[in-house]
Amino acid sequence: MDDPQPLDRVARIQADWRRERPDIDIAPQGVIGRLHRLADQLTEELCLVYGRYGLSEGEFDVLCALRRAGEPYERAPGELAAHTMVTTGAMTKRIDRLERAGLVTRRRSDDDQRGRIVALTRPGRELIDRAFTDHMRNERRLLDLLTPAETQALEGLLTTWLSRVENPRPSDSK
Repeated sequence: MDDPQPLDRVARIQADWRRERPDIDIAPQGVIGRLHRLADQLTEELCLVYGRYGLSEGEFDVLCALRRAGEPYERAPGELAAHTMVTTGAMTKRIDRLERAGLVTRRRSDDDQRGRIVALTRPGRELIDRAFTDHMRNERRLLDLLTPAETQALEGLLTTWLSRVENPRPSDSK
C-alpha cells in the first residue's frame, strides 16, 4: 500500500500493539489516539492566547460565560459552573482570582439574599472582548490548516459523534 504520509506517533504505537497483541482490534486507537493528541495540541495553542491576557483556560471560560449572558453581564456562581462544566468549588477559586484582578465583582442576589451574583466589571468586559477577538483569530488560524470542505465534513462528523456519546439511544449502548 502506497501511503504518502509518514507514520505518526499513533501509527507507531499501533504497529507495536499489532506485533504484541495481534488478537486485539486496535483500529479504534487510530481515531481516539489522534483525537486525544490533537486535543492536547489544540489546548496548548489556545492557552497561549489566554496567557497573553493573564488568564488561565478556566478564567477565560468564566469571563466568556459572563460576556455571553448579555447586559448586565452577570450570572449566579452555580449557573457559571453549569455553563463551564466545572464544580462549584473550582468555580469559587476562579471567581476569587478574577475578583482579585478586578475583572469581576460579587454581590448578593436581589431575589435571594443568601445567593450571590457574579458580574463583569468594565475592565473585565474590555479584557474579554479583546481576548475573545484574539481567540477567534487563533481558532481560524488552526482551522485554516484544513480546507473549507474538510472543516465542514469534520464539524459534521464531530457533531454527530458528540451527540451520540452525550445522548446514547438504547440501541447504541450495547
